[in-house]
This record gives sequence, structure tokens and C-alpha cells, in this order.
Amino acid sequence: MSTENRVRTSTPDDTASPATGADVVRQIVVFVSALVAVALAAFGSGAFGGVSVSDAAGGALSATATTVAPATTAFSIWSVIYLGLIAYAVYQALPRQRAVTRHRRLGYWVAASMLLNAGWLFAAVQLGSVWLGAAVIVALLLVLARIFVICFHTASGGWVDAVVTDGTMGLYLGWVSVATVANIAAGLVDAGFDGFGLPAGFWSAVVLGIAALVGVAIAFAGRGRIAPALSLSWGLSWIAVGRLLGEPENTVAGVAAIIAALVVLVVTVAVRIARGRVGATRSLHR
Repeated sequence: MSTENRVRTSTPDDTASPATGADVVRQIVVFVSALVAVALAAFGSGAFGGVSVSDAAGGALSATATTVAPATTAFSIWSVIYLGLIAYAVYQALPRQRAVTRHRRLGYWVAASMLLNAGWLFAAVQLGSVWLGAAVIVALLLVLARIFVICFHTASGGWVDAVVTDGTMGLYLGWVSVATVANIAAGLVDAGFDGFGLPAGFWSAVVLGIAALVGVAIAFAGRGRIAPALSLSWGLSWIAVGRLLGEPENTVAGVAAIIAALVVLVVTVAVRIARGRVGATRSLHR
């Protein structure tokens, strides 16, 4: 077995030092941040009678605002992500996880991501500011990129940890990548950007091409991790549905979204297969 595989499958019991009070504080901060994020998400969805995201900022963030906005059904992925965040908050709060190096490194970054998510809802829904929301979501994307790197470079403690931690954070990163694109596009449209006279389909194809490149970069950086590709492709697919079957209709944008989703999935699977072959070859030579 290769050195890489031994590291990747080690257990979380190999801790750097005994648990301290700081570890307990970190666990509490992560858990409370998850509760805040979920509560504000419910409020932002209009569950308590407030303004929903789709109605905020004059509808600038609705599923029909731009040609790169995902159809409404796409946003159901947030239920999975929030469930995963709660699961992670509970999992990392277990006594056995208290001094685990992986959670020590991840904890405050994950808490920051959840608070930034709540901050986006405040900026976009309560303040109605598309551009402030865009700034917050870019910061969230950068934090999630850091989380992704930490997940990749720290050992998973088994399949539960892989699903709860790696799976949740991967889905989170992939979806926020799509949401960032949609938010920035909404800001440009809301500001009156006319695309320099070029058709909306052209700009949509450019933006979706960038989203595909982000997915390809994640695939190579994560050596074929599936979760980010699934959520990114999910978002791209629902952009295609929105443009081909909904409003505003735009065939070029719809086809570009389908191609982008396929590129992300195919490249991710190819990288994963190639990685498996390399690992098998190394094992044979040891």
C-alpha cells in the first residue's frame, strides 16, 4: 500500500496533543454557528413570513433574473447541505473528535463559512444589496476553498467522517461556486450592464465556461473528488432547465450549461479513474 493511501485511511485517534478547553470552545462555536445558519436560512426562505431570497432586491436574485440563474428546484440542494452542516456540527462535537487534528484545523473555517452564509442572507434579503451579497459570497467561496484544501490534506477517520465532513464540504463548495456566478451576474444586470451590445447568450456561454473551468480545477486539485462535481453539475443542469424550459429562455445559455455540466462530470471521473490506476501501479511496485 502506498504512503498516500496509508495517510488517507488513518484514524482520527492520532491526535497532535490532548484535548484542551480551547477545543471545547471550538466545538461549541461550530455547533452554535450551524444553528444560526439554519435558523437564518429558514427566515431567508420566507418560512416565518419575511422576504424570501427570490423576492429580495426587487427580484434581482430570482430564478428568472438572468440567463445564468438556476431554476427554482436547484435550490433544494440547500436542504442537503444544511443537513450535512448540522451533521458535521454534531459529529465534531463528540468527545472522541475533540482533539482530532482534522477538526482542529477545520473548525473555525467551517464556522466562518456558516456565518458568512448567514451574512449573505442578511446582505441580500434584509439589506436588499446584490453587490454586498456578491462580496460576501466571494468571501464564502474563498473560505470553502480553504476548507477543501484542509479536507484533502488531512486524514479521514472512516466512512462516517468521509460522508459527513468531506461529502458535506464538497457539496457546499460546488454549489457556492455556481451561486457565486449567479450572484455576480445578477449584480451586473441589476446595475444595468448591457453586455457591450453583445447577445446574452454569448456572455452566458463565457460565464458558464468559467464555471466549468472552476469545476475542472477542483477535479484536479481534489484528485477526482465526486461531491463538488455533483453539486456544481447539479446547479449547471438546472441553469440549462431554466433557459430551455423557463424564462428567460435562451437556447445558447441552455446548451452551454449542459456542456459545462458534462465537462465537469467527465473530467472528475477521468481524474478519479486515472488516480486509481496510478495508486494501483504504485502498490504493485512496493
